[in-house]
Amino acid sequence: MRLLLCLAERAGQVVSIDELLDRVWSGVIVTPDSVYQAVASLRRLLGDDPRQPTYIATVPRLGYRLIAAVDAQADSAVTAAPEAIVEDLGLPHRLAPKASPRPRSPMLTVIGISLLIVAGIVSYQLVGRPPAAQATAASAHAAPDPKSIAVLPFLDLTDAMNEEPFADGMTEELIGKLSKVPGLRVSAPTASFYFKGKQTAVADIARSLGVAYVLDGSVRKSGAALRVSARLVRVDNGFVVWSENYDRPLDDKLMVQDEIASEVTKALKASIE
Repeated sequence: MRLLLCLAERAGQVVSIDELLDRVWSGVIVTPDSVYQAVASLRRLLGDDPRQPTYIATVPRLGYRLIAAVDAQADSAVTAAPEAIVEDLGLPHRLAPKASPRPRSPMLTVIGISLLIVAGIVSYQLVGRPPAAQATAASAHAAPDPKSIAVLPFLDLTDAMNEEPFADGMTEELIGKLSKVPGLRVSAPTASFYFKGKQTAVADIARSLGVAYVLDGSVRKSGAALRVSARLVRVDNGFVVWSENYDRPLDDKLMVQDEIASEVTKALKASIE
């Protein structure tokens, strides 16, 4: 919500990564990866395609720009909406503005975005679950195996958005490597890729698949170098227990996939209880 409001206040203008870090993560030491992941999550919730955006456009090497229509409304007309959204998303209530008994000065709100976020969450409940998730529906309500993980499809965050095959291959390679770890339960690729591009929160995905951990990441490119970022999230508390960036030349993409997948697997062995 903070990221969305920050972009809405500068609608139509480019907001740099540094400014987003200063305003959205004020007082917290984080890397630009936090911005990339937050924008990707916001796009997923809004159903926005980064290659043909209708809400958030990427401005290569500069930042992001909100291209959705923005209007001014009185606080009294929207005080209940943020609370409902925060409740549905499972976010801390301190992120939602408090209702005021008297109207205050107008604030910027994005037309339809609040409804889309809520609608996206509700739609997931209506459309059902993937076949693999249905098979584990009974176990999803119980505490998941502490040594279980789902690898979500890695995001293509390159400027040209032309590395999606590599990102998908990275996901499949990681699933293959992790499935060979003794005692570790890994969701099948069909279950993970079911959620690709869908407006589903990570916690809901983990609950649907019955896993305790979720591994996600992204692919970016600078010149002839490729950067793969990965992070491991413990679902029950939402904390990131491990994260790393891997910079490799683009000489042999298959070798890069295998090498990074092997390094991530070794790191996760020590991170998963």
